[in-house]
Amino acid sequence: MQQPSRATAPQPSAPLSSRRHPRVDDLLGQHPETLHSLVQGLGSPLHLMLPQVFTDNIRQFQRAFEQAPARGSLLFAKKANKADCLIQACCQAGIGVDVASVGELEKALGGGVPGRAIGVSGPEKSERLLELCLSHQCLLAIDSPSELQRLLHLARRREQQARLLLRYLPESQPQSRFGLNPQQSAQAIALCREHPRWLCLTGFSFHLGGYSSEQRAQTASQLLDLCVNTRAAGLEHCKRLNLGGGFAVQYVHPQAWARFLEQDHPSHYHGARTFSGFYPYGAPRATADALADILATPVDAAMSLAQKAERYAIELMIEPGRALLDQAGISVFRVQGVKDRDDGYALITVQGSSFSLSEQWFNSEFLPDPLLLPAEPRPAAPFVACVGGSTCLESDMLTWRKIRFDHPVRPGDLLVYLNTAGYQMDSNESPFHEARLPHKVVIELDGPSLRWKLDGLA
Repeated sequence: MQQPSRATAPQPSAPLSSRRHPRVDDLLGQHPETLHSLVQGLGSPLHLMLPQVFTDNIRQFQRAFEQAPARGSLLFAKKANKADCLIQACCQAGIGVDVASVGELEKALGGGVPGRAIGVSGPEKSERLLELCLSHQCLLAIDSPSELQRLLHLARRREQQARLLLRYLPESQPQSRFGLNPQQSAQAIALCREHPRWLCLTGFSFHLGGYSSEQRAQTASQLLDLCVNTRAAGLEHCKRLNLGGGFAVQYVHPQAWARFLEQDHPSHYHGARTFSGFYPYGAPRATADALADILATPVDAAMSLAQKAERYAIELMIEPGRALLDQAGISVFRVQGVKDRDDGYALITVQGSSFSLSEQWFNSEFLPDPLLLPAEPRPAAPFVACVGGSTCLESDMLTWRKIRFDHPVRPGDLLVYLNTAGYQMDSNESPFHEARLPHKVVIELDGPSLRWKLDGLA
C-alpha cells in the first residue's frame, strides 16, 4: 500500500512511546519469532502475562514501607486482572488479595491465599459472600449500616466472629456512593462495642479518586486519629488503616506526555474524535514512588504520616491493582487487513476488538503507541494509520489516534500494545460476534531462554 506524499499526509500527534521493563525489552528483542508462533497457534488477540515483573513491583512497594519506616501490608486488587498466575504470585510473595465477589474470593482461596490475608470490599455484599468471609476469616470492609446489621445477624447465627474494617466516606468526596458518613461511623463503632463477641473492629478504610498525595495523607491522618480514639473507647483491636488503591502508573515519560498534551488536537484522530479526558499516562510520581510520597507527607507538627502510624502502632494497608501490574503484561493483535483512505492515512483492521483495550469503552483512548512486529523484513518508510477491530461496530477502534509507524503495515504483522495488564486486557472482554475470549499466556524469562504456558494450568 502506498502512502500519500509528505506534503499531503496528515500530521500524527506527538509520539507516546511506552516505557519498558527490561524483561519486556528482552521478550520483544530476543523472541519476536516466538510471539508470531504463539499468535499463529493460539489466536489473536493474545494476552501475555509476566508474573516476574508483577513480583518486582510487589518488592518495590514493600521497600517503600520499609524505608519509611512504617508497618505496611499489600493486598492485590484482583479486579484489575483475572489471570490465575497473579494469585499464585501473591501466594508465593506472601501478600494478600482484595476481592469483591464470590468468584474472586474462590479464585483467591483456590490459588493458596489464606482467608485471613484476603480483604473483601464492595457495597452491600451478598449473603453467600458474607458467609464465605466468616468461614475463612477474611477481612470485611463494611460499606453501610444495613450491611453491618446483616453481618451481625449472620455471625450470631453461625457463631463465628467477623473481622471487619469500617469504610469511611471522606469529606472531600461527599457525592461518592461508598462509605459511612461520620454519624453512621459513630453508630457502627457503638454497635461493635455492644457486640464484641461477633464483631471485631480492626480499623478503618477509605478510597479517594485522583492522585493527590497530600489529600491521601491528610485523610489518612484523620482516620489514624479515629483509630486511636476508637481504641481508647475499648475496641483494642482497632489497629489498621486501609488507604485503598489508586496509585498512578507512568506509562510514558512525563516530558513526552507534556508535549502530547500541548499539541493534542481533534485532527490527530480518525473522524476528528474528541474524548472526555485521558488517564495521566505521564504521571511524574507513580507506583511505589507515589506511596513513598504519601508516607513522607507531614501531617502533625511536622510528623510524617508514616511516623504518626508508627507512633500509634497502626498498620497501614494498601490495595494496588493497576500499579502492581505496571509492565506485567502485553497484548498482541494480528493485522487482518489495511485500508487506504483518500484523506491520507490508513485504517488497520486487527483480528480482535477494542473490548480487549478497555479504556476505549469509557469515552477515552489507550494512548501509548502500539509497536509493529512485521511478519517479514521490509524497507523503512513512514506509515500513518489508525487501528480498528474486526467487529461491525463503527466505534470499535483500538486506536483512534493517527500513529506514525516506521514501516508500512501489512496483513500478518503483529501490533503489540504494551503495559495492558492493568484493567485493559479483560475488564470489558466479551464474546461479541461469538468470538472466543482471548487466551492468556504466562511467560517466564531466564536469561536468553523463554518458557510459556497457558494461564490456569499447573
